[in-house]
Amino acid sequence: METADDKALRDILLERIKAQGSITFADFMAACLYEPGLGYYTSPGRKVGAEGDFYTSSNVHPVFGRLIAREIIRMWESLEKPAGFQIVEAGAGNGRLAADVMDAVAELAPALYSNVTCRLIEAEPSLAETQAKMLAAHSGHLVWSSPAELAAGTLSITGCILSNELVDALPVHLVEMTDSGLKEVLVSVDEDQFCEKLSPFLTPDIENFLEKAGASLAVGQRAEIRLAADNWITAVATSLKRGFVITIDYGYLAAELYGSMRKNGTLLCYYKHQLEENPYIRVGLQDITAHVDFSALIRTGESVGLEKIWYGEQYRFLMATGMMEEMLALEARPVPETERIKDRLALKKLMLPDGGMGDTFKVLVQGKNAGTPDLLCLKNWAASY
Repeated sequence: METADDKALRDILLERIKAQGSITFADFMAACLYEPGLGYYTSPGRKVGAEGDFYTSSNVHPVFGRLIAREIIRMWESLEKPAGFQIVEAGAGNGRLAADVMDAVAELAPALYSNVTCRLIEAEPSLAETQAKMLAAHSGHLVWSSPAELAAGTLSITGCILSNELVDALPVHLVEMTDSGLKEVLVSVDEDQFCEKLSPFLTPDIENFLEKAGASLAVGQRAEIRLAADNWITAVATSLKRGFVITIDYGYLAAELYGSMRKNGTLLCYYKHQLEENPYIRVGLQDITAHVDFSALIRTGESVGLEKIWYGEQYRFLMATGMMEEMLALEARPVPETERIKDRLALKKLMLPDGGMGDTFKVLVQGKNAGTPDLLCLKNWAASY
């Protein structure tokens, strides 16, 4: 196992836990990912791409952002082309996805582009400079907001709030079913090493969450409870006055997510493109993630004014928003055959089902005060080919 220098954050967490006795796994994960200046997402360094720890769909090919842009344009049209339309990316990273979306909007919908605002929200402050360079061609359209502003619900947005692999990085509580009932997994310390212990004292929010999910865990089964996702979608709904939310991530509906076949839950870590099951090593230096409960996003969204418009696999969304047209356009370009092959392989990766990005990733589209929109994702693309 490769070692990494995680002493600074590790020492902070060890002292914090010793002072409190133990902490929830959600608190531990939040510190590992978001501790100011030391967390995985709040410290400098590449997280995504060949030089980082994992890939996202936006790294695979610009067509991904272009197809999202096609749907956003349709959203703008369905709202009767309001002035002051905003494209907001929460968890904007290096700005690659936002740049691809804005490039496509500029080309495909000049009327929208003329007055659109692209708002970037990211936990890592140093990425603002990277984003500004990535989106230099659209500098007159850019504004920045902090995650705290979104969480406080203080933004006033008409438009579309987009996230790509953000919700999976929100902290989770861990629970385990035992012979004596459901327990929460807490993080404690034993001889300056992190260890786990089971607590009989579940918070009411966790119990309520599981009841709403209809989850029934088998003895020995673990699961992740992401209360932070409820808070996040509530904040999004508060900030969105009129428009849409597009959430792209890996996950399932509750019945599949909490099924007995997932005895160990879905918690995983990523480090230099390698999977790791131990979250207590490389503290702050490896990504910690768990699959998204899309049922919870839908359920909580409905309770705060977000109507579910569409939910399904990423490949279905991409096909409905124009993947075939984009593929034909790429094939028609006067470029070397080697470049065409590269494009084909990249698009195949985006679309491939049976465990590939095509069906591992899901897309949830929600609307608020949006009427009955005629979105691209709603069309029966299979009947068109």
